[in-house]
Amino acid sequence: MSTSAVEPGTRLAQRFRLEDRVTESDGATLWKAIDEILARPVAVHTFSADFPRVHEVVTAARAASRLTDPRLTQVFDAAEEEDYSYVVSEWVTGETLSDLVAAGPLDPERAAGLVAEAAEALAHAHEAGLYHLCLRPSHLVWTTGNTVKVLGVAVDAALSGLTTDQPALDDAEGLGRLLYAGLTGHWPGDEEEGGLPPAPMTDGHVCTPRQVTAGVPSYLDTVTVKACLPESRKGHGALNSPAAVAEALAGVARPMPIPIDYNAAPPSVTITSPSEGLDTDVRPPRPQPPIQHLTVPQRGSSQRGGMVNRVLMTVVVLLVIAAVGVGAWTIGRSLGSGKGGSEAQGTPSATSASVTAAPQAVKPKRAIAFDPLGDKEENTGAELAIDGKPSTFWKTDNYNTAELGNLKEGVGLLLDMGKPVQISDVVATLSGASGASVELKVGDAPDLSALKTVTKQKGASGKVTLKPDQAATGQYVLIWFTRLPADAGGFHGTIYEVMVHSSGSA
Repeated sequence: MSTSAVEPGTRLAQRFRLEDRVTESDGATLWKAIDEILARPVAVHTFSADFPRVHEVVTAARAASRLTDPRLTQVFDAAEEEDYSYVVSEWVTGETLSDLVAAGPLDPERAAGLVAEAAEALAHAHEAGLYHLCLRPSHLVWTTGNTVKVLGVAVDAALSGLTTDQPALDDAEGLGRLLYAGLTGHWPGDEEEGGLPPAPMTDGHVCTPRQVTAGVPSYLDTVTVKACLPESRKGHGALNSPAAVAEALAGVARPMPIPIDYNAAPPSVTITSPSEGLDTDVRPPRPQPPIQHLTVPQRGSSQRGGMVNRVLMTVVVLLVIAAVGVGAWTIGRSLGSGKGGSEAQGTPSATSASVTAAPQAVKPKRAIAFDPLGDKEENTGAELAIDGKPSTFWKTDNYNTAELGNLKEGVGLLLDMGKPVQISDVVATLSGASGASVELKVGDAPDLSALKTVTKQKGASGKVTLKPDQAATGQYVLIWFTRLPADAGGFHGTIYEVMVHSSGSA
């Protein structure tokens, strides 16, 4: 299928409707399209008849589709046919690294956190034998869902015809350049890249981040030098793989949402990776906390009245204390005369001596994507909801309505605690999109009929605490979505992290 023959409105695989042509270069065209079955936007690549690397791109896309790290954009479909070929992937909304540093360098810890997430994701890709080879600021995205995405793994290199005999080193250097850009707002090269000016030079060498930006911690300066500035290493060994970069940045704080100045102009829309779409949406204003009104007493008669009232209250309290003391003394004498002196002293009851143990966090043994009413194959990656990292997450499949497309009554995340425990509460961090309805179910078997609903919450979003309405004990804990929030052109439930609290074993 030639590029000129593909027009807006064309349907591929009787499912993907092309809507907007985003970019076109050297016989490859990127489209924003709609998946009509799941009612979500997708990025679709089509190719002209004379595009020379169709087979390589489709092969790379099929390999990338097997990657499960949520920080890597997902490939949904890839076809190489006699009449047409295409690649369908996730449509990502958010801000690229170029957007984030447009107003100046990032906070050093934030820049390091973004790159640490990207390094971990690429390390997972390398374990599967897939590489990036062309990392640029446009490939690192902070999404509207407050997560990191790395665009274009394997596919962009195939589109550009890039090959190398040292992929681990090339991707480590690419990560170092991204860190340099985040720390300085410059690109460590001879030319501008993604709107970033080239890095300053001294004596023919690229300046280190600390030479460009005040306040960059020395350890981040060292990591950057070891990753991408060989002329400044001065005896330091190179970081020669994404895994090595990830290990060097393992101790940095992971990125959290950036506070938004709602009086500022919204960021511009930027299209990034040649293989995947990026859209920039303006996030809705966050609700402001209620204003606490402080009442200040006035001077004068009201102040004198307050003094009189306080004196009268003190007198009343003293009278009450005296009355209670006399009553207690009288009762004590009565008990002593009736039972004998030694028995009258009694011992404290077991109830008054007991102390209720504070609930403790209990880590689930495993997490399972639970879809008993569907095809039993709900989105993978459930373990990411209990890995202790707030930046990773599990989410349901995408549906075309909030009621799960009217395909089933619910879907959820099942936690196996390893043994029966008393459930005090379950704290779950959901997406910020409102509209989710969730139920907490507890039971002794991983079967929907054996799990009893102990509490429900409608309109759930962000961090929610699901506390049983009455005592609940079981080995299995289920967070069950019965209604999904709208997100990214479809409807799906997201769980970033789950913490189960228990007052003890059953």
